[in-house]
Amino acid sequence: MRITTGVSGFDTLVGGGILKDRLYVISGPPGSGKTTFCSQFVTKGAIDGETTLFLTLHETEEELVSDMGNYEFGFDQAVNSGHVKVLNAFENEAQRLLAPASRNSGEFPTSVENLANQLVAFIESKGVDRLVIDSTMLLEYYFSDELDTLIKFLTKLKRADATVLLISEMTDPTSYSDGHYLAHGVIFMHNYLEAGGMTRGVQIIKMRGTQIDCDIRKVEFTDRGLQVDPNEKVQS
Repeated sequence: MRITTGVSGFDTLVGGGILKDRLYVISGPPGSGKTTFCSQFVTKGAIDGETTLFLTLHETEEELVSDMGNYEFGFDQAVNSGHVKVLNAFENEAQRLLAPASRNSGEFPTSVENLANQLVAFIESKGVDRLVIDSTMLLEYYFSDELDTLIKFLTKLKRADATVLLISEMTDPTSYSDGHYLAHGVIFMHNYLEAGGMTRGVQIIKMRGTQIDCDIRKVEFTDRGLQVDPNEKVQS
């Protein structure tokens, strides 16, 4: 079963939508549209009656709502109505969620396995359909001393009954990480500073079960969020 992403023009590139209950990595440099893409994704799920969660390291709910409130795709209304849940990893609510019951609130799990187990348990108990994690820096910050941290985390997360978008800060689309190999799909957001200004694009590097061509398509920020032109290719 395929689900729509809420990003205008993108679903045309992936056979009408991405496959449900799979794990996708959204990579790209700062300012390329990763967070906006993912915000449109959870908002579309909420509009369709799904339970959606946005787990972030970088921003508070108020900051994210303010940023996305500049667009007209309805992120702020969805959050205010309770259809999109935003959790900041540093705030007490998220720490209570992610900390095992045997530990005091305000402390994080001692291992990446515990973090993944707590998150999967939350997904299952709350019936979360769409999950965004922004970003892999969360794992690097808390578990930088563990070997194969991302592999352990994603292996467990892939078993959850939810469609997951994981944001990864990357500037080089040819420098693949463990997450790219484990994910069912990899989407790379590009931005190029040229004489005429900033040119943005989206490239589908990998998409299991879907025929893709890996060409870069033009992306624009509009009043309604990101918009992909599936017919216009960008020369990098």
